[in-house]
Amino acid sequence: MTKTNQLTDINNSGRPYIIYRSKKGFDLYTDFSKKVILNYKNINNFLSRKYKRKSINTDLFIGFFGYELLNNLIEVKIPKQKNISFPKGIFYKPEKKISLSNNLKYKTSHRSLNPKFKLNINRNTYTKIFNKFKKKIKSGETYQIKICTKYKTKSKIDPLDFFVRLSKTNLAPEAFMIRDNNYSIISCSPENLITRKGSFISTKPIAGTVKKTKILNRNDALKYFKKNIKETKEHNMIVDMERNDLSRICKVGSVKLYKQKIVEEYKDLFHYVSLITGKLKRNIKNIDIIKAMMPGGSVIGCPKISTLNLLNNQEKENRNIYTGSFGFIKFNGDMRFNIIIRSILNFKNTSEISVASGVVVDSNANHEFNENYIKAKALIDLFK
Repeated sequence: MTKTNQLTDINNSGRPYIIYRSKKGFDLYTDFSKKVILNYKNINNFLSRKYKRKSINTDLFIGFFGYELLNNLIEVKIPKQKNISFPKGIFYKPEKKISLSNNLKYKTSHRSLNPKFKLNINRNTYTKIFNKFKKKIKSGETYQIKICTKYKTKSKIDPLDFFVRLSKTNLAPEAFMIRDNNYSIISCSPENLITRKGSFISTKPIAGTVKKTKILNRNDALKYFKKNIKETKEHNMIVDMERNDLSRICKVGSVKLYKQKIVEEYKDLFHYVSLITGKLKRNIKNIDIIKAMMPGGSVIGCPKISTLNLLNNQEKENRNIYTGSFGFIKFNGDMRFNIIIRSILNFKNTSEISVASGVVVDSNANHEFNENYIKAKALIDLFK
């Protein structure tokens, strides 16, 4: 049996599975022996429990923390919001891992999609929220804040079809998909939040976006970012915050800016990216790392806690997976987590795509609203 047939057979079997981007292609995890649905009461036990090692390839839990759960973990309250009763987090214990190439192949048996999306915040509403937060910035309550907008459509989807097409048009370093019996997630997330190997830890903040055009190449994008005061200011603030988050759990003097302000290219846009590394203090536990680093600052704003409070009191809908984190925790303590952005959550045959852009004192409401659409476009295009 070929690996192409293996992928199709697993998908057609109805068994839940997860695909996650690897260095050489993708890793597929399946045959789950445990499924842990997280809540406020069991998360501490889940993160603190130790497990016996059996197989190097599958000695791990893989899954996601939702935004609401991560807020609760750092004692940030979220007022009552409209929600779809989606789980606050789910992790799986796989018993099988299959390595796949970058060139995923799959043909769907049907494709009947609804390309019409409803936006939860129109331009006028967005501008009012934007102006409100601009005043908060000028009064010093926050320095940068991300306004979330959601695109929604009713549609049955074939998640593997979506993911395979997305991997060919917008291959991202933190791409993943989950297909379970009652939901699916398809993501082309570009942003790594935590990579831990032994005592070494790194984070890769992204702050800065510009739309791709026929005449704008990577070098032009770098020049644009360097000359643009707003984009530079936004990036510097996020890098400083991520360095501060790492410093809470790392040895004094070990936190370094390893790569500073490089450009990464995607289907519809360019991103401004840095890489920060550090060496963990002794006796730092995984729960300490997660509390220090999550939710990821680059998709919230800064300072983190006061900005989270402003966002949570403004937003009327639960973010669900958006700006949560997906990844794995190995039994030896190593972990890798992304920030869940550029993602489709399909639940009860409704697909939602959440995006956000940063507001700083120099921001323009119209520009930021349009930037949100640029970020969602690669996913919206899958429904056409």
